[in-house]
Amino acid sequence: MSIDVSVVGSGPNGLAAAVLLVRAGLSVEIHEAADEIGGGTRTASLFDDDVRHDICATGHPMAAGLAYEDLDRTCDALGTDGPRWRRLLDPLAERSRELVDPRIAALLPARIAMLAAGLERRLFTGPEAPALLAGVSAHVMSRQPSLAAAGATLLLGHLAHSTGWPIARGGSQAITEALATDVRAHGGRIHTGSRITDLRQLANSRTVILDVAPRGFLDIARDLMPPRYRKALESYRYGPGVAKVDFLVSEPVPWAVPEVGKAGTVHLGGTRDAVYAAENAIVRGEDPDDRFVLVSDPMAIDPSRGLPGKRPVWAYCHVPHGDPRDATTIVRQRIERFAPGFSDTILASRCLTAPELEAYNENYPGGDVAAGAVNLRQLLGRPVARWNPHRTPLGGVFLCSAATAPGPGVHGMGGWHAAKAVLGKDFE
Repeated sequence: MSIDVSVVGSGPNGLAAAVLLVRAGLSVEIHEAADEIGGGTRTASLFDDDVRHDICATGHPMAAGLAYEDLDRTCDALGTDGPRWRRLLDPLAERSRELVDPRIAALLPARIAMLAAGLERRLFTGPEAPALLAGVSAHVMSRQPSLAAAGATLLLGHLAHSTGWPIARGGSQAITEALATDVRAHGGRIHTGSRITDLRQLANSRTVILDVAPRGFLDIARDLMPPRYRKALESYRYGPGVAKVDFLVSEPVPWAVPEVGKAGTVHLGGTRDAVYAAENAIVRGEDPDDRFVLVSDPMAIDPSRGLPGKRPVWAYCHVPHGDPRDATTIVRQRIERFAPGFSDTILASRCLTAPELEAYNENYPGGDVAAGAVNLRQLLGRPVARWNPHRTPLGGVFLCSAATAPGPGVHGMGGWHAAKAVLGKDFE
């Protein structure tokens, strides 16, 4: 039987594409190689049946220094640098949903150039505001400072004061389940344990959307690609990896600054210069003296995640690409430095090394959860410089993973853009 659209991969991008297309009245089937759907938005009980841990993404209200969703409160906390912080981010936060408008986009170049040149140190008089920006910038896992990192810093930074960095109640799996329910409610079908090893397996589909990294696309369609496009995908580069540590703890993290305990996400990196030094060492494949560590404490926002005396906390640090070493001690000691007594609260822990993250999700080569190095070249042409990066030279085949525009993040926009491209061409 002929199918309008087959989607390979059930991460947030694949599911977002499927929702848009099935709601447009098309027949849609999703093929997921794993036994569970979700990709980067899965939740599981690791140590206790009643305690829910997000395996990858959680979603993040910003905290590093101290920053609040309330811009006024953040500016008050920054003291004399508050007005400067407001001038940098308030124009973007006020019109966040319109940033694609060229008139609003005109606000960005000067700000991006300033951050890329490292001139924020001249804008602010104290260390807190530059450290806040550096913590946000470190999410990018790229050379610091840089144009690519500066753009992402402004995007994530202003969202903290507009829509926030939300956490899904009950775990990120709730997002996956909501999208999957919508797909099925409109007649779509989802197949788990369904690995596609050759694109020709989907010959009965009019259109195919691939939520896979370029390496995965090459694995299933290398011999079908025009040589120039194949070489372009082969030259696509991957960035540093991540080592993630999950903890089951007996009580809230005992932060030395108690106010930090109100945040769902905490950046541990020290000053702006310390964060940049650590990230640049990782990009060079070296071990920094002090790692940047991101800590997620979802029960600070969502009490349903655990039980009294049993709380999920996870953290990650960046590592050189493919680094196989267990990072539990590094991460635990880093948290302990800012939260004395944390080690005494740990009931259980486990580490997913960079290679283990790749084994869990093939879209993370070498543990690169961004699905590709974040640099200017690979932002402008992600994964290949084309007028429509989601459309491939293979008729009816589209890409939608985080290796496509608009880039890394568990936001589903790659899938949305790919689906819009499908509706605009193949199903006009």
